[in-house]
Amino acid sequence: MALRSVSRKAIGLKLVHKHGFVRGLSSTGFSLPEFSLPDLPYDYGALEPVIMAEIMKLHHQHHHQSYVTNYNQALLQLEHALSVADSPTIVRLQSSIKFNGGGHINHSIFWKNLSPIKELGGEPPKPSLGSAIDTQYGSLDALIQKVNARGAALQGSGWIWLALDKEQKKLSVETTANQDPLVTKGSALVPLIGIDVWEHAYYLQYHNVKANYVKNIWKVINWKYASEVYEKNCP
Repeated sequence: MALRSVSRKAIGLKLVHKHGFVRGLSSTGFSLPEFSLPDLPYDYGALEPVIMAEIMKLHHQHHHQSYVTNYNQALLQLEHALSVADSPTIVRLQSSIKFNGGGHINHSIFWKNLSPIKELGGEPPKPSLGSAIDTQYGSLDALIQKVNARGAALQGSGWIWLALDKEQKKLSVETTANQDPLVTKGSALVPLIGIDVWEHAYYLQYHNVKANYVKNIWKVINWKYASEVYEKNCP
């Protein structure tokens, strides 16, 4: 997740201009992190025919960018609210920070979870992760069927995850609602694979048949990335 350090005073002046905030703004130049949209590691059309270029472009440039923009705005408003001890605003902003910050976190992982077929997208995981999957689920196909079933059963918008539970020392299939990041289900859960099942991730191509989208996305899943995360965090 890309971030950069920017002038707190400069951002504060933007906020004053837009929202009329004055109190609590610092002129000392404290640094405030500002998150930015990460580049995709492949072209928008690289995942075709599984995910069409138009979906990828809209998903990245518009949906993810909106989460980043709104996340930064909410953090900036929180900075001001904290500086003037505005408790109601501090509390009110938590839902926006969770939703938009979660959207940024989740999508930043999602782009890494995908890889073009010509770059070994869909290739089985390395032996370390592959062996753990076989031990716990019987086979990779059995795991995929389990994930697909959880995805089909998920009502509304959300995410399906294959996670490493560092406390239980095992793999776990989880779902989260809306843009809740996996950490909201437990701090010990490390995301290996996250699949976006919001309609904007598939509707232009798969229409209302979410099951077909979830079934086909495995053809471009980046198991190499998932294996690297697993090996870094495995017990």
